[in-house]
Amino acid sequence: MRQSIKNITLPNLLSCSRYFLAFPMAYLVLSRSWLLAAIVLWITIGTDIFDGYIARVRNQTTALGGLLDHSSDAFFIAILLFALAQQALVTVVLPCLVIAAFLQYAFDSRVLSGRPLRTSNLGRYNGISYFVLGGFPVMQHALQITIIPDSYFPWIAWGLVLSTAISMLDRLITLIKSDRSNSTFDE
Repeated sequence: MRQSIKNITLPNLLSCSRYFLAFPMAYLVLSRSWLLAAIVLWITIGTDIFDGYIARVRNQTTALGGLLDHSSDAFFIAILLFALAQQALVTVVLPCLVIAAFLQYAFDSRVLSGRPLRTSNLGRYNGISYFVLGGFPVMQHALQITIIPDSYFPWIAWGLVLSTAISMLDRLITLIKSDRSNSTFDE
């Protein structure tokens, strides 16, 4: 009981808020309430920035906190991308791969055994790019400006599908090599 209360920290609550913001975000995108969607997007970005900062300042960084942070990001952006796919702004393949990539990331980090997540540079850049791709059409429609035409977003999404597939393949190869070298030492 004491351990579970200890895990209820402000950073973890901020991370968890993204789970609860995902469905209203999807509804707002699907109903084309772009201004409200933009507000939810900025709240989400704020919680993502401040959860880690507060955890570091308060010395509350934990493996659980890292898992909550990354999983809530993946959940929120996958739901947003699914909604954008319904608006024909991205391919539905991308949110499916976002979920698959996160699951692979969590399992090869062996997060279920309490280990912290192991990040890769390409995975980190993909994660940022998912938010940029998800946020750009929302902001453009909210502000009623066009910097990138809507017809370009599906192509950008396919580029992220490719980079996500490469990242997943790289993680798989690294895991296989790691398992081989570990089994060599066990003999």
